[in-house]
Order: sequence, then C-alpha cells, then structure tokens
Amino acid sequence: MKESDLFIPIKTYLEHQGYSVHSEVKNCDIVAKKDEEIIIIELKKNFSVDLLIQAVKRKEITHSVYVAIPVCQGKRVPNNFSGIKRLLRRLETGLILVYLMKTKTKIEIVLHPKEYNLRRQHKKRVQIIKEISGRFKEFNKGGSPSTVERITAYKQKSIKIAYLLNQHNESSPKQLINSGADNNAAQMLNQNIYGWFDKVKRGIYKLNTAGMKVLKEYPDLIEIFKSP
Repeated sequence: MKESDLFIPIKTYLEHQGYSVHSEVKNCDIVAKKDEEIIIIELKKNFSVDLLIQAVKRKEITHSVYVAIPVCQGKRVPNNFSGIKRLLRRLETGLILVYLMKTKTKIEIVLHPKEYNLRRQHKKRVQIIKEISGRFKEFNKGGSPSTVERITAYKQKSIKIAYLLNQHNESSPKQLINSGADNNAAQMLNQNIYGWFDKVKRGIYKLNTAGMKVLKEYPDLIEIFKSP
C-alpha cells in the first residue's frame, strides 16, 4: 500500500461535503477549500513523528489540519489508538481513519481540530510527590524495562518495618511507629504484601525467614535506617 492510496477515498469524501480538493499544494498532501475555509490533510501509511512534524508545520497555515492513516482489514483501530488521540488533541490536530476493506473503503473522522484546554491531574501530582518523599534511597534506573522490579516507597517502608521488627524481635504497630516506622504500619503488617511478617498474636508481629533474607539484599538501605 502507498500513501497515495488514501487520496482518492478522502478526496471523494470531501467532495461530497462540498469541498474542492487539491493535491500536493506547496508540500501539503491534500488541500480542501470551501468558501474561505481551508483544510490541510497529511497522509501517512503509519502514525509517526514525521507525520506530527508535518502537521505542526501545517498549523502555521491554517487551524484546520488533519492527519490521515489507514486501518487495515481485520483491525478496528490503529495500535496505541488512545495514545494517538491524546497526543493529537494536545496538538489541536484532527484525525482521519481510512478503513481499507475488500469491496469498499470507509472514511471516519475521529477527531476535529479543537482548542485544547489542559487539565492538570492534581491527584496524580500528589501521588508522585508522596512517592518521592516516601523513598529513603533511589534504587531504580530511569528507562529500565517494565520487567525490572521497581523499588517503591511502599517497599522501602516495608523494609524499614522488617528492620525494626528484627531489632525488637516481636512488636506491635504502635511500638514500630514510635521507633520510626510509617504511620500505616498496622495496615502494612496486616496486608503483608511481601510475606515478610508473621502474626504472633493479636496486635503482635515478628519477622520471618523471608523478611530476614530481604534485610541482606538492601544493605545500603539498612545503613540509612541505622543512622540517627
């Protein structure tokens, strides 16, 4: 398939909407005109950075800029469709999908160019700040594969509970909090996500073999806990 294969279906669609359609005008793949309105459409076989760069350049000419990409037979939407839409909304750029089927071609206008009002997600910002402030040490490397374990603030707080339990042998959540454990120590002990803690009796916990082992895996973190 060639990019030019997208031209005829889009041209036909636009002409039915009352536009005059012109191709390869001043490096623009498609220019459609109706009265004083001008629409520019850039064609690509795949969604790419090059396509976005072209769209941004065309926004210097007119607000009404669309990108058009094909959707091959058997697929409903392109890969990472939600991400594509989110990005194009931010760029105030429209999206046209061209469905290439056996007997016909279907055009769908998914997005129209609209002014984008950015809504900051305060909740996520708070979560990020909470995660950063809850870490004792940075173990993670930016850009690591998703298969590599992240040493989160929660895990570091759990290791500190393990360290304090190892110091006290057996302890209650209140005693651990007084010794420097997180204020959610009771919940963390009860959930026991990592399987490091054993319940001796109601409100009393101790460290098990798995918990003893994890203390040896993070010596740098233990040194921080030892510091006054």
